[in-house]
Amino acid sequence: MAVPTNTYQTYDTRGIREDISDTVYSISPTETPFTSSCSKGDAKNTYVEWQIDVLDAANEANAVIEGDDTVSDAAVASTRVGNYTQLMDKVVQVSSTNQAVKAAGRKGELTYQVAKRGKELKRDIEKMALANRASNAGTTSAARNSAGVGAWLVTNTDRGATGTDGGFSGGIVAAGGAGTARPLTETMFKGVIASCWSEGGNPVNIFANAAQKQAISAFSGIATLHRESSIKDNSQGSILGAADVYISDFGEHKVIANRFMPTDAVYCIDPEYWELKHLQNLGSQELAKTGHSDRRLLCVELAVCSKNEASSGGIYDLT
Repeated sequence: MAVPTNTYQTYDTRGIREDISDTVYSISPTETPFTSSCSKGDAKNTYVEWQIDVLDAANEANAVIEGDDTVSDAAVASTRVGNYTQLMDKVVQVSSTNQAVKAAGRKGELTYQVAKRGKELKRDIEKMALANRASNAGTTSAARNSAGVGAWLVTNTDRGATGTDGGFSGGIVAAGGAGTARPLTETMFKGVIASCWSEGGNPVNIFANAAQKQAISAFSGIATLHRESSIKDNSQGSILGAADVYISDFGEHKVIANRFMPTDAVYCIDPEYWELKHLQNLGSQELAKTGHSDRRLLCVELAVCSKNEASSGGIYDLT
């Protein structure tokens, strides 16, 4: 149908006020389930050390003759391990003009940018803490690196053919070496959980990315399982297609989808034995003003401390 002649349309109008929402929408995730589950502590140096120990194996033949002289048992020294702190930052610089104009969706551009960069820094910490990356002492021209979970785990691991464990040795935590990729199976999963339990751990948190989380949800379990629902009559039904808790022979394990997990690994974590030691707590500092702008430095310095890596486990080289 033709538009009548001389109809004045919005295409011809000048001066229409813009219509922009006063809310800024961001889909970027900010959940950090691993670092949120860790205990927090203070560091006093750029190299953080602690000790781990283990009991002798249980001995069923521990029997002595009545009245016999006692013999001292051999003492085994504890093991000293450590990790380097990693200094991380974000810098915000906003012009004075940009702060003077009225912007949609925020009260002030500088405040908005500082808050945004703070969230980004939290994501960086989670990603670093979960990485399979070696520690590094750094130099005057190279940054220090803190080893992540993927590098610490050696006792309870399941790797593809030719895959190698990393672990602590000689003051450095080495990264694990990649092996032949293969799909995640329930046998691998149960094997690592059993290994953690045998060592004395209680891996209540299972961290996996989207693909591995779905693979875990597809495990058959011991039978076709049903769960009673509290849905009332005449209400909408639900399709149960995910496993949020896996019940093994050794307890309940919460399966947590983590967007910052390595795509080729699943971690079985006992949170009691993981800690983030901060040399510098996350904070914001005002930098020197050198012109028509304001600068803010957001920084944090911390180390990922595996208080005893044998408490947890990892499945690597997953497709």
